[in-house]
Amino acid sequence: MLLTITTPLSPASDLGFLLHKHPDRVQAFDQAYGTAHVFYPEADERRCTAALLLDVDPVRLVRTRGRGTPDFSLGQFVNDRPYAASSLLASAMAQVFRTAMRGRCDARPDLAEAPIPLEIALPALPCRGGRGQAERFFRPLGWDVSAEPVPLDPEFPSWGDSRYVTLTLTGTVRLADALNQLYVLLPVLDDAKHYWVASDEVDKLVRAGEGWLATHPDRGPITRRYLANRRALVRAALGRLADAEGAPDDALDPVEIDEEPATDTADTGETGETGETGETAGSGDGAEAAAEERPLPLAERRIRAVADALREEDAGSVIDLGCGSGKLLARLLKDGAVARVAGADVSFRAVEHARRRLRLDRPGPSRHRERVGDLFQGALTYADDRFGGYDAAVLMEVVEHIDPPRLGAVEKVVFGHAAPRVVVVTTPNAEHNVRYEGLAPGAMRHPDHRFEWTRAEFRVWADRVAAAHGYRVRHVPVGDDDPEVGAPTQMGVFTR
Repeated sequence: MLLTITTPLSPASDLGFLLHKHPDRVQAFDQAYGTAHVFYPEADERRCTAALLLDVDPVRLVRTRGRGTPDFSLGQFVNDRPYAASSLLASAMAQVFRTAMRGRCDARPDLAEAPIPLEIALPALPCRGGRGQAERFFRPLGWDVSAEPVPLDPEFPSWGDSRYVTLTLTGTVRLADALNQLYVLLPVLDDAKHYWVASDEVDKLVRAGEGWLATHPDRGPITRRYLANRRALVRAALGRLADAEGAPDDALDPVEIDEEPATDTADTGETGETGETGETAGSGDGAEAAAEERPLPLAERRIRAVADALREEDAGSVIDLGCGSGKLLARLLKDGAVARVAGADVSFRAVEHARRRLRLDRPGPSRHRERVGDLFQGALTYADDRFGGYDAAVLMEVVEHIDPPRLGAVEKVVFGHAAPRVVVVTTPNAEHNVRYEGLAPGAMRHPDHRFEWTRAEFRVWADRVAAAHGYRVRHVPVGDDDPEVGAPTQMGVFTR
């Protein structure tokens, strides 16, 4: 199996810093099924190519495939795993390029955060769905996609094409994002994995999909294929993606997932011609009625709850602290109840995403421009005059991303320095996590969460902050309020 990553970046040899592999060395890494080799066929100032070659030992694969097929005696010896890019290559990437996939590069931190020109090539990629499927999954991520079908035999054109493509991706993408996209989409396009899919795969998917999967138009099919159509795991993954930063308002529509944790724990791996989940698509009035009965995604319910709270408090101007991609700002502008909005986020990329969402990055007049005070990068742990001057401030799914020792600084900045008349805070209810199938006991909903509060812990924090800064606070459950563990999201509305 071969993967090559090429860049014309100047100096191109800096690719070695990003991958943490020296261009002048050939390195080997033992894998469960063979050996992964990393080397550089070319490396100079103008062009650099890094290659990952996975040399698979077919003997180690002999008894791992084919047991469920009638021709098992042949299938265990004859298969494409040693030769075609698959989940074996994805697993090798996760080990060999672990630091690069996390976006860390102490020697070139600015370069690690920046999109760079890349060309990624895979000579033989199993692709269920052919060229169109590869384009469908990669093109929304900003790639120019070339997926040339591999003929069954060039000497016999009448036999047609195989299920393999030669894939070439070209684009300007952050290297860590590119590697994580490959890690997820290689087994997705193959629609197979070499190992048993268990609940920990949900964590892997959410972690590798951070920043791109929640906003992907085909996040549903990608999630189902990655999790081998195991319905409970798919529901858990899509539920967590609904909470992911950067997910659009319609990231998970009601017909894609039951957002509230389901009571049906049955899993299935069945597939059929009617759909990847094995379910037949409905039609007519009955299907429409069923869709209407499905609950709204939690992300949508949360935005509605915050907007309702702001409307009840008659907030004429609002700043979203930790605005992410601007979903709440877009909703407030659309509703028209708020005269002026602003947003701040510690991530510059998130701010740029918000600008695009609100169409502020385009020249000329904008129907929202006069109502948007500012969109800027800023940290809530430092006093900033730009945070002040608004009727209300919103921290929607923000506090749980802050290290507990630094939470006191945020309290002083928001409630003490900015001191708006209204502060709305939402955060996950840790007690509700037991209702998410596929979420391991004690695990949090997002890999970046520093903590998740129970309802009692949130009340203690909220009451203390309110008393210290001259506010009253009322608590509002968001989502279905489970009689045993409460709603999935808890909201505090602070009024001065």
